[in-house]
Amino acid sequence: MKRNPGLVTLSRDHHQALSVAQKLRRATADTAQEARSAFVAYWEEHGRAHFRLEEEILLPAYAAHADPHHPLVARALCDHVAIRARVDALAVDEAPDPATLRELGEGLADHVRLEERELFGLIEAALPAARLAAGAAALEHAEP
Repeated sequence: MKRNPGLVTLSRDHHQALSVAQKLRRATADTAQEARSAFVAYWEEHGRAHFRLEEEILLPAYAAHADPHHPLVARALCDHVAIRARVDALAVDEAPDPATLRELGEGLADHVRLEERELFGLIEAALPAARLAAGAAALEHAEP
């Protein structure tokens, strides 16, 4: 899908999230530790910052032009909370159950699909081109 340049940075991050989600979804007793480590590394290097960019730049920009209570916005934010809770659990569980990792992988992949297929389209339709361009600049400037 062709993405507005204002959202390309976030879409690129989603590719990394989908890669780690796939490792999580394929976790077995033999690969659970590797999948956990890959996810924790992703979270520390990209995931946490990605969520913050969406919450602090993208969604407030959307809220300035459209309904901040839209169900897609609420679902994305609730997904963020749920994923963060799982990150916290993994931080203390060095030997997680593979089923737990697979569930996290499914949740992460579902979240990315929600944003890419629905939320970003909603945002692109609501924000004027100039505001999307300004958002892109803010996202690029905020990147670690």
